Amino acid sequence: MLPQNPEPPPPPPEPSPDAAVVDYLNAPRPAGQREDPSLFRFGLIGLAFLTLYYAKSAHVEDPLHLYFGLIILALGCLPALLWARGNNKPFPIFETFMLTTVNAYAIPLLSGHQQLSLYHPDIITTAALSVILFQTLAILSYLLVRGEPRKTDFWTQPIVTEKLSRYLAYGMTLTTIYTALSTFYRDLLFKFIPTETEGVLRAAFYGIGIVATFLTSRRWGAGTLARRDMSFFATNFIIQFILQCASLFLVGGISMVVLALLGYVSAARRLPFGLLIAVVPFLAILHNGKTELRAKYWAPDAQGISITDLPSFYAEWIENGISIASDEEKKKASTTKLLERTSLFHIMCLVISSCPDRQPYLYGETYKHIPGQFVPRFFWPDKPVGHISTNTLSRYFGLQTEEDTQKTTIGFGMLSEAYANFGLFGIGTLALLIGSILKKVTSWGSESPLVSYGGLLLVVLIAWSFQVELTLSIWLSSLFQALVAVLGVPMFIRSFGS
Repeated sequence: MLPQNPEPPPPPPEPSPDAAVVDYLNAPRPAGQREDPSLFRFGLIGLAFLTLYYAKSAHVEDPLHLYFGLIILALGCLPALLWARGNNKPFPIFETFMLTTVNAYAIPLLSGHQQLSLYHPDIITTAALSVILFQTLAILSYLLVRGEPRKTDFWTQPIVTEKLSRYLAYGMTLTTIYTALSTFYRDLLFKFIPTETEGVLRAAFYGIGIVATFLTSRRWGAGTLARRDMSFFATNFIIQFILQCASLFLVGGISMVVLALLGYVSAARRLPFGLLIAVVPFLAILHNGKTELRAKYWAPDAQGISITDLPSFYAEWIENGISIASDEEKKKASTTKLLERTSLFHIMCLVISSCPDRQPYLYGETYKHIPGQFVPRFFWPDKPVGHISTNTLSRYFGLQTEEDTQKTTIGFGMLSEAYANFGLFGIGTLALLIGSILKKVTSWGSESPLVSYGGLLLVVLIAWSFQVELTLSIWLSSLFQALVAVLGVPMFIRSFGS
């Protein structure tokens, strides 16, 4: 009797859409990845265009400043270009941080920021050389320091193994609800919750929102996001943007856009030009029109808007922004105001013009507040405010009084703070620390699953990499709060469950 042929085994079950998401985000990321030179070519063309543009139209008093500005521009773009070109592509944390020096220092110098006219050319020269020193040492330390991927559970074990899409949707929804409550129903929210917990709640919900935004945007860029999830994410994102900007502070909304863009580009290796063509002019219109609305809605006798007033509020805002942009006398100014707002170069000039000739260095005065910022306010009710270092600098250089610091905050940035404390030695030390630490951390997590503790650490770091206006104290303390929320909550749940 002839042997019977065995029946073929049943086909493996089709993976669910959520399983595909988990596989993508939990898969170790090998160092070698497929090259896509399109992003590198675009970056190179963009750098060449900016170089030629400012070489012909720069507004500088000293011709030497043109060359310094172009050097700052090139050094700021260099790490991002190397990241876009190379096979080894960890999270572009250091590259994003260095890219912020372009809009914070290079463009204000080359475009002739209006406040630079207050300073002698020698002061501007020293400020430019200080920035170049920082960039050079930071890049060298980043390139020379070595690091290997970590293999411990912190860096290799996924936190979530199922229902990941649902968790990301929950994160976006919770952040949207908290943003609405904290913006328009703050009194009701803290009627039942102690006000001392406001900082913790803000860090927790925005930390969750950061992770959900970045991971979902990265899935979108990788092509693994279903259309239903695209619509849900886009709806929540737009609502959060509208709520964030309703305070007439654009920094929160712009940070959301930058974070989503970084998530998309880090996976797609290309820029979403169609979206940028729509978003960038819209942000410029909002920036142009915010001054008139602040005068109206921030007046002492003004009534605050409610959530139902948002449609008419934004209609008025857009109308003001368009009317200013169409005014021929203001047209030129309106196209540069958005970039000038991010300038820190004039702050650097202010600090250099004062220290050490007119005022002594601070010798660590603003850094001594760093340890105390890690103590929860629950245990230290009289803890100094988070922006204590910024407020100290503002008062020291005569920009604000004690009362002024309670109403608004002036961005100094870490470079100006370092010079105010220790001069060029402070600039160099800061550069070496940033370059070497970020190289170590990104190397440790270069093969980590995105939803491991190490992967989430990198996600939060990339969200903080473009917070260029912060001093070191508030940068570290706010980063710590976000990490406690993003990493601490899963750790607690997993340890409790076990």
